[in-house]
Amino acid sequence: MMMKDWRPDISKGNAPVYERLVAALEKDVRDGRLVPGDRLPPQRDLAHRMSLSVGTVSRAYVEAERRGFISSHVGRGSFVADRARPHSSPKDAGPLDMAHNVPPLDPAERWIGEGLTRVRQRADLATAVNYAPPEGLGSIREAGASWLNRRHGVVRATADRVIQCNGGQHGLALAFAALARPGDTILCEAATYPGIRTLADHAGYRLRGVAMDARGIDPEALARCASETGAKTLVLIPTLQNPTTISIDTARRAEIVEVARSHALRIVEDDAYRVFAEPGAPDCFADLAPERTLLIAGVSKAVAPGLRLGFLLPPDDDAVRDRLLLGIRAFGYSPPSLGGLVFSQWEQDGTADRIADAILAESAARTEMAAAILGDAMTAPGAGRSLHVWMPMPMLDAERLSARALRGAIAVTPPDGPIVDAVAPSGVRLCIGGVRSRDALETALRDIATMLTPAGGSAARGLV
Repeated sequence: MMMKDWRPDISKGNAPVYERLVAALEKDVRDGRLVPGDRLPPQRDLAHRMSLSVGTVSRAYVEAERRGFISSHVGRGSFVADRARPHSSPKDAGPLDMAHNVPPLDPAERWIGEGLTRVRQRADLATAVNYAPPEGLGSIREAGASWLNRRHGVVRATADRVIQCNGGQHGLALAFAALARPGDTILCEAATYPGIRTLADHAGYRLRGVAMDARGIDPEALARCASETGAKTLVLIPTLQNPTTISIDTARRAEIVEVARSHALRIVEDDAYRVFAEPGAPDCFADLAPERTLLIAGVSKAVAPGLRLGFLLPPDDDAVRDRLLLGIRAFGYSPPSLGGLVFSQWEQDGTADRIADAILAESAARTEMAAAILGDAMTAPGAGRSLHVWMPMPMLDAERLSARALRGAIAVTPPDGPIVDAVAPSGVRLCIGGVRSRDALETALRDIATMLTPAGGSAARGLV
């Protein structure tokens, strides 16, 4: 059908006109005003009708085709693509990935082209071809400090203190190497981010899991483990903890700081999810205990994981800072600059905020959807929006659900992946950010909800 009278609403927002046109097209597809097979107006006709340049409309059509919403055919025109409203089963394209904790990527994909265009115009672009200082270029550290101040609420973050690294995992490796030696014990939550386990296995650290309750790591258990092991390093994920989604409250943070001070523990604060916290969230450990906290934060969860950009905020200790910089020299000589310059540009012109706000809004909608479908089987996250949700259950039930999900063409985090100690809470982590569309996510969540019933998922996709 020819949509001769289609008139997209581009009146709202401050984004470039072509971006608003693509967003309006996407919204009309999602809302059903445009359906697969509809023929869009010729670019010149739409430009005339909306008093736009043909170049603007052409750029929007090209971007919409790149993102898979339309398909263009020489001599025939542009049509709403079938994939714009996904109906294909994950079984057809391999297991649906709910195992990797990545954000919705559409916002970053939407602005990456514009961002690269603006980076080309930067006066400091040529610096990206040479080695940077081990702490990173000044412009990138300024952007990092600004981001940590505004979006993570870290008061202490200043450009002279911040050190650039290649994402959160690299930051953890640098932090552990600065504070511990192979064979040393590092304390962590009894169920923790699997990347911490991978790092410990690779570098030869001993992890000791500390018991948790509904408010996070237990201070009494922490003191006991510190005394028993002699450990001097504690790694925590205090906001939307991975995997349990617990956010540690103000009072519990104060108790943890007290234990850390009395047992001379350094705190490695993995602040990956702080951007998703509610307004008025508790102060970070880097501000509560600046003399002993090494904070790690990146842009992977709230902007774009492909930038491979993170930031370290050392404690007020020159020796630790020197060890971090030595680690950068040893592991990679200097941080790469190009991705950092992209982020620096985005931080200056507001693109980083637009991307993050879009990711947060989409995450809130997905979290609400998951809660509505999974009900009591899911723990309410420590914030109203999260990239992952937690379904507590005995380990045997978790393993059975994981197997059923895989047979139903859904890959989830292996239940034993986060477990460090037998006292750990067991369950299944579902990553809800990386699924491309809400339609596909809703189908997957309903399949998983069915698998929780006594019938054991007999109606799920992929079972024969």
